[in-house]
Amino acid sequence: MTDVTRLFVDLVRAETRLYNAVSDRLRAEHGVGLGQFEFLEIIDRIPGCRVLDIVREVGITVGAVSKAVDRLEGAGLCVRTAHPEDRRSSVLSLTPEGSRILEAARPTVANELAARTARLPAEDLARTAATLAALRAELEECRRDEAAS
Repeated sequence: MTDVTRLFVDLVRAETRLYNAVSDRLRAEHGVGLGQFEFLEIIDRIPGCRVLDIVREVGITVGAVSKAVDRLEGAGLCVRTAHPEDRRSSVLSLTPEGSRILEAARPTVANELAARTARLPAEDLARTAATLAALRAELEECRRDEAAS
């Protein structure tokens, strides 16, 4: 394997293991998985959040996001209201229960990630975070360039 191939495999395996560990803990303590938590975070962070905002943020299809939002809405964690300027679109907002779960779950996510990475030197984590942020920015720029052409 080339170095970049090994990097890719390690990155995917590390992400999968971290994701599953955090998701399992969230389900056990708060009744939501990490995917649901991420959507609640995005809805909370983006004023006037729409499905397309989530699509842009996580890079999955409109259909997948719409179905996930349907499940959040069905669970009473968010609501859709008509967009005031675009009737084809809805604005997403958290319900009081969605806000409550999000606030309770935030420290759980932070604590689980801290526990899973505690044995790694802080400098290595900071360097890895910077490298991944740069890689993500590059990949997102490439995607924008591909969409424009």
